[in-house]
Amino acid sequence: MKDFKRLTAAVIAAAAVISTAVSCSSKKKDSNKEKTTEAGQNAEGTTAKDTSDSAGKPDTSMEIYWLSDYDINPAEGEKRSTALSLFEDVYNGKVTYLPTTAEDKYTELASQINAGAAVDMFPYDAKVFPDGVMRDLFAPLDPYYEDLGMDSGIWDEMSGVIDMFAYKGQHYVMPYSISDPFVLTYSRKLMQSEGIDDPRKLWQEGKWDWNALKSMIEKFKSNNPGTYRIGINGWYGQAALASTGHRVVEFDGNTLKNNMYDPEIANAVSLTNDILLNGWYSANWRDTFPTDFNTLFLASTDWTLPISNAANPEADLMIVPFPKEPNADKNYISCNFDARMLVKNSDNSNAVATYIKCERLAASDETMKKKTKEYATTVHKNQSGTFRSFVTEEQYDALMEYTDLSKVTPVFDYGYGMGDAMTGYGAYTNDTRGAMYRITDTEVGKDWEAIKNTFSPVIDEQIAQYNN
Repeated sequence: MKDFKRLTAAVIAAAAVISTAVSCSSKKKDSNKEKTTEAGQNAEGTTAKDTSDSAGKPDTSMEIYWLSDYDINPAEGEKRSTALSLFEDVYNGKVTYLPTTAEDKYTELASQINAGAAVDMFPYDAKVFPDGVMRDLFAPLDPYYEDLGMDSGIWDEMSGVIDMFAYKGQHYVMPYSISDPFVLTYSRKLMQSEGIDDPRKLWQEGKWDWNALKSMIEKFKSNNPGTYRIGINGWYGQAALASTGHRVVEFDGNTLKNNMYDPEIANAVSLTNDILLNGWYSANWRDTFPTDFNTLFLASTDWTLPISNAANPEADLMIVPFPKEPNADKNYISCNFDARMLVKNSDNSNAVATYIKCERLAASDETMKKKTKEYATTVHKNQSGTFRSFVTEEQYDALMEYTDLSKVTPVFDYGYGMGDAMTGYGAYTNDTRGAMYRITDTEVGKDWEAIKNTFSPVIDEQIAQYNN
């Protein structure tokens, strides 16, 4: 618990002066690699280490070289995130940004490691695990548990999520929070006018499952036959698969396993097929919940909610997770995992672990949670006075409930971290898209036996490369 009281006091102090949400730190900045930055990168892309003195070391052991397609330092006019404030003010830390692009970041990371350049920290995304970890791009965080504050209690609720990413007994990915759950946005005003139960109430009563969803859509369509009505719009295949609690690719901590013959995977595919073939689904892309009230549910992550509210201020919108598979033992969800990776051969491993502790404290401290809620529920308007975006307090509380690990269980399908043959999108043709996309596609009807016969050998081939 070293420094924990001092750190907690710093959080409380930070709450008094920091008015932006923790998530503001992840806004993407200019990733043009030819731009000169404070990281010491010149027009040729030379890093600070390349142009420093012979020692090539920063002045402080708490300096981190952050290679990413976005900067966690604030842009001009922005406030620092809570985590960065703690890292800088409590530990005299510094994050030096090494810009790259989303497309090139893994190639550049490997190149920097091979060249012995100063790179310490890297953003987590699905490609990190198992691909990045098994390609030996990252180092385990287990030796730095004291710097992470693992014995302080702040990580207790995340233990199950952390263990989900354990590899051969070590922890390379240590999520400090989960975010961006897949949800369904709906109008309570529309539900009431159609005589349909409120999905959120069903969730609270433990009755929100696939059967309830299908029953609602059937009633919505039958209430006004012959009228163009859509049950669900948006992307939900990944959430449907996750709601079973099962994965296409399983992992036991040592080896990957093809799970394509699991009947629960087939059940999820059958659900998406039924919704499509019954004419309940529209593939028309929408950024917001439709204003014409001809759609019952908009499927997406929660990023569409603020702008949907602005487009539909009188609709009384609410969100609910994708419904539970009727046989599932828990409420399983698909979401993002918030983490920072320790780069292999980092000279500043303790500093990276300390920064990750600051992220966890910012995500878990009740004082900061309150401050984040205050910012998130602030109504933003255009100069004309019209709504730009907003989230109501009730919606925000619901979203927090849907990411509460005592109420939901996140699912990560390891197939999403296994390269283009598994995850590639390619052109819109059946023979170029990856296995995971084909399985969860909601726009095209699927013959499950044909999908299994086509992609199970692909999955076996990919798994063999990692297991070997």
